[in-house]
Amino acid sequence: MIATPSKYHYEYIPVARENIERLARLHSFKVTWTSDPAVFDRDLTPYAAIMFLNTPAEQLSDSQRRRFEGYVEAGGNAMIVHRAAIVPAGAWPWFERLVGRSFVNHPKVQTAVVTTADPDHPATFGLPARWLWSDEFYVTTNPHKVAISTVLRVDERSYDPTRIWPGQVGERMGADHPEAWHHRVGRGRVFVTLLGHTADMYRDDRYLQHLLGGIYWTATGLGQQR
Repeated sequence: MIATPSKYHYEYIPVARENIERLARLHSFKVTWTSDPAVFDRDLTPYAAIMFLNTPAEQLSDSQRRRFEGYVEAGGNAMIVHRAAIVPAGAWPWFERLVGRSFVNHPKVQTAVVTTADPDHPATFGLPARWLWSDEFYVTTNPHKVAISTVLRVDERSYDPTRIWPGQVGERMGADHPEAWHHRVGRGRVFVTLLGHTADMYRDDRYLQHLLGGIYWTATGLGQQR
């Protein structure tokens, strides 16, 4: 697996790297850790999955984008974490479709109830049906009409989606407010989690279990119970 962290949330990088590499040692997989977009100029086929870890995908050049698109369409796999799900509208429509949802905005960080939508997916193994989590709960839309399979949702009744900065308008999505999901693009698997805003989250056992399940499924396609 290759992980491409961003400088956007720079303070999380050493914490995330330490704990993801610890997961790799525990669970016998290899991580290539890089923040250099030039990796996308090389052959990507040796990697079982590519994780965009808070990475602004629009930083890739046109040729790097085409190489990544070809990798996924031919059966390579992608995992998108938190900030990496945000791409400016129209900047890279293919990547918007890869994510499966388009970012609108988010309220201020709050504690809310996250619910397990799919207990049979590896990214929810070990998670309770309802659990408290504090994050930026992204509001998204579906302009490209992408079908997704939801893994986690946030219960909007448990926080205030309108608690936002002056000049912005807080949005509500209602009962169906996905926070993690999966789908396919071409022959490739895609897993997305919108959780993961702060460095301390990468020390949290629940979050790390969620990430591990996402990595495992993305790289192998295995582990679902149905």
